[in-house]
Amino acid sequence: MKWLLVLLAVFAMTAAAADVSGTWKATVETPNGAMETTFVFKVDAGKVTGTTTMGQMGETAISEGKVDGDTVTFAVVRQGQNGEFRINYSGKATGDEMKITATIPAMDRTFEMTAKRAK
Repeated sequence: MKWLLVLLAVFAMTAAAADVSGTWKATVETPNGAMETTFVFKVDAGKVTGTTTMGQMGETAISEGKVDGDTVTFAVVRQGQNGEFRINYSGKATGDEMKITATIPAMDRTFEMTAKRAK
């Protein structure tokens, strides 16, 4: 019985969502050069809200955000020269580092970046 409780406790700890709350900073290489990106995440019961700030594009609210284990997913809709476009993000957090993939479906582009938690 004690072993069962220990196993359940270990499982509960590994299944818990990563703490991604706070500010994260990354640099992404784009066809137009390097672009600084800042993510500010707030997490409440697995739901992620917050903002992204990308270079001269300014700050945009996060939508459809969620965290599941060590994976965070969210989207932003930005205004470009040719109208609105959506960016889908998926990140995997390990401690103070997060590997993020950003996909822009309308442009058929994908970017990889590593974000570091701001201290």
